[in-house]
Amino acid sequence: MWSAQDVARDQIRRQVNGLDMAAVAEKVAEAAARECETAEQLRRGGSFSEFESDPERLAAIWAAKHVEWQRIRDLMAQDGWGAYEPGQDAHGSKWAQEREERRDDALVARAAFEARRREEADELRTELWLSAAPSRLIRAAADRAGLMPVQVLAQLAERVVAGEGGTVSVPPFTPSR
Repeated sequence: MWSAQDVARDQIRRQVNGLDMAAVAEKVAEAAARECETAEQLRRGGSFSEFESDPERLAAIWAAKHVEWQRIRDLMAQDGWGAYEPGQDAHGSKWAQEREERRDDALVARAAFEARRREEADELRTELWLSAAPSRLIRAAADRAGLMPVQVLAQLAERVVAGEGGTVSVPPFTPSR
């Protein structure tokens, strides 16, 4: 759901609060080293560890972390901050809010998808073979109503009434759009 940049910014934002310039410089150096290591490992085609299933993504995340740590270091130097405070970082705060909005949108979309799946579980999809006489009647009714035969059958099924003793009937109706 999140890009490598999103993952890097989110992880760093949780780590950086209160760090001074020296600590941030260490993080820049660590990220640079890890970026080189993962890029080299990716070039050689080896795996990073048993826990990392996507070496390309890991390399992209470390590259993004390196860029983000550098951005924070430069911001602190430019603005003369003694320690990093996320609330003062306008770009970082904006990105965090955008990530949260995308996350919330994705959660809403996922919930809607799950609701549709639950509804579909109650639906019945079937293939129906009718003999010639009933088939002609359904086609004629569909032609008169300007519908497809399957639409007439769906309307017919929606109107089925189950009686006592297991009888099934359909009250008279006119198929419509």
